[in-house]
Amino acid sequence: MSFNFEHPPADPLESMRRWLAEAEQETDLPNPNAMNLATVGPDGRPSARIVLLRGLDAEGAVFYTNRESRKGEALEAHAHAALTFHWDVLTRQLRIEGAVSKVTDEESNQYWNQRPRGSQIAAWASQQSRPVPHRSTFLDACAEFEKKFEGTEVSRPPHWGGYRVALDRIEFWQERDSRMHERMIYLRRGEDWLTERLYP
Repeated sequence: MSFNFEHPPADPLESMRRWLAEAEQETDLPNPNAMNLATVGPDGRPSARIVLLRGLDAEGAVFYTNRESRKGEALEAHAHAALTFHWDVLTRQLRIEGAVSKVTDEESNQYWNQRPRGSQIAAWASQQSRPVPHRSTFLDACAEFEKKFEGTEVSRPPHWGGYRVALDRIEFWQERDSRMHERMIYLRRGEDWLTERLYP
């Protein structure tokens, strides 16, 4: 068992990384790092969508996006979020809740430079979450930016970058027979963690 619910480790980070590694190595999932991101918009209404985890350390879980998108506007209004990984084939869930902060420009640039050129062009061309009259409008914008950056590297748009969700609350969930599932939460208390087992 890769997580000991009877004797949970003092720090959850390595167990989180192990579950992510097992999702990548032991399944055929095309995106084992896919996670549901839930936010609260300026109007107080919740919204959720799938994003990809691009980094995980003691400071939090990182993803990247257009900061002028609907999710970006939500995080500007309410800088807290919830993340959920659901690996059905492993009968597991991993949940993270915490305060959200922007990653540094250096981190955003480092990840941006690893992206395929086509994805970089699309990030410039897309007014993410805004209405678009026709798909051709977006494709024409992509062609314009391809021409603009012809023969040069594609720089990172000022509105595009990463967010980090702090590890304030973490839950490990493992399916068991007869819906007698196991749930263990970690709650951040300063530099330490409080663990609690939950009813399923």
